[in-house]
Amino acid sequence: MLTAAEFFAGSGLVGLGLSSQFKTVWANDNCEKKRNTYIANHGSSKFVLADIRKIHGSQIPVADLAWASFPCQDLSLAGNLNGMAEGTRSGLFWEWVRILWELREADKLPSVLVAENVVGFLSAAQGRHFSQACRAIKDLGFRIGAVTVDAGLFVPQSRPRAFLIAVRDGVPLDGLSQSAPTALFHSSAVVRASTLVNDPKWVWWSLPVPNQRKLSFSALCEQDAPVDSPEKTADLCNLLSQPNQRKLDAALQSKGFLVGTAYRRTRPDLDGNKSQRLEIRFDGLAGCLRTPNGGSSRQVVILVSDGKVSSRLMTARECARLMGAPDSYKLVGTYNDRYRAMGDAVAVPVTRWLSEHLLSPLARRLKQTEGCGSIAPLEPWMTTSPLLPLIEA
Repeated sequence: MLTAAEFFAGSGLVGLGLSSQFKTVWANDNCEKKRNTYIANHGSSKFVLADIRKIHGSQIPVADLAWASFPCQDLSLAGNLNGMAEGTRSGLFWEWVRILWELREADKLPSVLVAENVVGFLSAAQGRHFSQACRAIKDLGFRIGAVTVDAGLFVPQSRPRAFLIAVRDGVPLDGLSQSAPTALFHSSAVVRASTLVNDPKWVWWSLPVPNQRKLSFSALCEQDAPVDSPEKTADLCNLLSQPNQRKLDAALQSKGFLVGTAYRRTRPDLDGNKSQRLEIRFDGLAGCLRTPNGGSSRQVVILVSDGKVSSRLMTARECARLMGAPDSYKLVGTYNDRYRAMGDAVAVPVTRWLSEHLLSPLARRLKQTEGCGSIAPLEPWMTTSPLLPLIEA
């Protein structure tokens, strides 16, 4: 079986998604609480709890794939938008690049690389950070391309993510690449980013279209979970704007049982004053899961039955289901620990789709090509690591 090294491994959902094609031989994260979830499901033998800044390439075994879901706090609209400058959480990407150079120097560089983040990765600082990231990966001797995949294609959660995917230069890409972008996986943000990167070897990765998702959030809902008091539900509903109140009114008029989701967000009114609002949806999709860094970031479930409305926080198991994790996947720690373990992860079916239809074929093709001796060696200037790039905020 092919092998993988997981950087920023979190709760282990990436490893779960890769597992049909890749065996994880090394995983690292600096969060003890996420480590506990990882170990509960994957064991402790391959997990290293450490700051990536203290990891050296010599500590990492040979692997076919290196996956890095590096921190998104400085690239997400829900974060501070500081970008990938030195000293930022998202700037830890450059520590991954450093380790890749150390692996290169030890002749252990994986043949396929994936860097995953929010779609802001493509556009932050007018695309400058993404362009510099691409250049750093190219300098290692790789061909690069990017796709965006929304978990909503597979599970009832709106969760678009960007994936920078690279393969060792010289690998034939017929059947795995295409001549032009397609809308489903090459969003306008990817197209703009490719223009800024301006790489004549840029790859438009080819992925099949998945079957249409039929599952809605109501099918994943834990209907017996305790609900809020009527007073708390009323207080929440008082935060609805007129358009959102109309959505709730329409749900109350319908027959049967309906499930919606909602987030509390800070919005300006007509006078420019900011106030908290509840934004609600009944389209069968949950909003994008986030980490519980404050009450407003926890997703609320709205249940409507027989003309009555009730509310509660989304359960940790519902979060896991929205990420494509089976009910056998163990969730440990407090509610916030379990919620964070899922909100900071990559949806399992997205990773599985990429693994089965692109990453595994690339890695296997490279092994076959290396056996024929046709992979071009790196140029002499590529044999030593450059200084890490200085990224302006």
